[in-house]
Amino acid sequence: MIARQPLMAANWKMYKTPEQARAFVAAFLPLIANSQAAEIVLFPPFLDIATVLESVRNSQVQVGAQNIYWQEEGAFTGEISASMVRAAGCTHVLIGHSERRQYFGETDETVNSKLHAALAQRLLPVVCVGELLSEREAGQTEEVLRRQTSKALEGISAEMAAPIAIAYEPVWAIGTGRTATPEIAAEAHLVIRSQVAHALGRHVAENMRILYGGSVKPDNAPSLMNQPEIDGALVGGASLDPHSFAKIVESAGA
Repeated sequence: MIARQPLMAANWKMYKTPEQARAFVAAFLPLIANSQAAEIVLFPPFLDIATVLESVRNSQVQVGAQNIYWQEEGAFTGEISASMVRAAGCTHVLIGHSERRQYFGETDETVNSKLHAALAQRLLPVVCVGELLSEREAGQTEEVLRRQTSKALEGISAEMAAPIAIAYEPVWAIGTGRTATPEIAAEAHLVIRSQVAHALGRHVAENMRILYGGSVKPDNAPSLMNQPEIDGALVGGASLDPHSFAKIVESAGA
């Protein structure tokens, strides 16, 4: 089996002022100073990015943006381009988070456009996929995951795909306190990996990291990370507290 380095990502969503972000990093860095197992990325709101980048300097922690627009520049009030994110110092970007799909009209097509834009700027994209509760109850989980993964990867070659990670987020488990069991999560990850293999080949699929996101907390992170198919976590609420997120990061090396 190919060893994939775990990616532990903190999605702060619309939380934390720059001052709160600085305080988080000051508390967090000593807690993970000896953590070597995982790649660690913070995804703060846009206005916090400069502060977080300055605060994590000379540490192993990297910084990403929560979203980008697919055009390079133009009359798109309120949007941020991949090149701006890259110039600011970010290395990673979230694409297609379920909240973007649910509240802001993101589609499989816009996710694909944003993925192309991210790769063009050498950003490391974390592409989010996942089913609604109604889709799971209707037995459509596999169909939804295959469609979202396939559409996201349209026009992407095997040579382009190396930086991409995918995050499986069952929408019914985000912020609800409900978590997919490790077995349910691993089963979904297998579906995603098989679709990547279908689109880009077995070698790409075996090397691509697939993260789990959906009410990840310190108490369930070890059992999730114990699944060979789960290559890290995209953490929401539990990443807002430095001690909580540090414990989740530690689970990657357990």
